[in-house]
Amino acid sequence: MNIGDKAPEILGKDEQGREIRLSDYRGRKLVLYFYPKDNTSGCTSEACSLRDHFAELQGAGYEVVGVSKDTADSHQKFKEKHSLPFPLIADVDRTLMEAMGAWGEKNMYGRTTMGTIRTTFVINEEGIIEQILSGRQIKTKEHAQQILNR
Repeated sequence: MNIGDKAPEILGKDEQGREIRLSDYRGRKLVLYFYPKDNTSGCTSEACSLRDHFAELQGAGYEVVGVSKDTADSHQKFKEKHSLPFPLIADVDRTLMEAMGAWGEKNMYGRTTMGTIRTTFVINEEGIIEQILSGRQIKTKEHAQQILNR
């Protein structure tokens, strides 16, 4: 996916098994962020940044949806543990990740592996991708501010 592309209509199912669709957010901007794993340090920092600034994000017209390949049960525990106010899509088969380009080769400690590429898509009110942040561009502890200051 690239800037200017329309995001997919069906995003996936959240931690409670509800289907999340792009049209659910029509008229609002959507921060669709992909992260590697629940309860890891960077992913927790990123989620908590978005949680701590959620009211500001909503005040600026944004909604937030997180996506990882963790299970719905893992997402439910992660949400409860960190009081996350936004849905988390359980993309266990990586359908959305692959469609959006958030799954691919990663280099860690000199080793190449396949995995989730930390990526955030800012999608406008009509479902068009306006901004993409990926990899080292994302400062997990300051991620909400990166979006608000864009």
